[in-house]
Amino acid sequence: MGCQTKIAEAIRDKGADYLLALKDNWPALRAEVERCFADPKADSCAHHDTFDGGHGRVEIRRHAGCHEIDWLKSDRRLPGEWRFKGLAMMARVEAEGERDGKTSIERRDFLASAEPSAKRFTTAVRAHWHIENRLHWIMDVVFHGDLMRLRTDNRPANRAAVKHMSLNLIRNINNKASIKARRKTLAWDDQYLKKAINGKS
Repeated sequence: MGCQTKIAEAIRDKGADYLLALKDNWPALRAEVERCFADPKADSCAHHDTFDGGHGRVEIRRHAGCHEIDWLKSDRRLPGEWRFKGLAMMARVEAEGERDGKTSIERRDFLASAEPSAKRFTTAVRAHWHIENRLHWIMDVVFHGDLMRLRTDNRPANRAAVKHMSLNLIRNINNKASIKARRKTLAWDDQYLKKAINGKS
């Protein structure tokens, strides 16, 4: 889900809370968040660290959530500047991983309308990336979503709807083949396709 003011507003209007990944499409906002977390005196941030090890990789995740963000949404901001409805917290996850003797550091920033504890934010952001990995990765790798060139009118939404329906159909097929293999079999075998559509596969 994109980090957009309209999306945040729609979520809040439904009475729900959002947790949006802040990416490079908001360079000015990202820079301000960067400056906030770069300040070593930022004692208004809550912290929680987690440790993962396995498959030859060791990773430490440092989670920080800052609730004092009045400066980020004050009336003194420029007219027409970004306004995320109900914005209550900005947060950061810094993942430091080590594999084969090499260390890498990745930072991800988030905007949230709730004010969870640092530990609860840790759970929420892990669930957020579970969705990203479970759905978006499949759409990009199996269905080549990044190669889609439909950009105008309702075409992107229509194409996305068809791909999601196809993915649901493939997931309902009761066998142990990969999603990629099932998709190919659907294209090659009419009987397999017919059974899948009728829910008898």
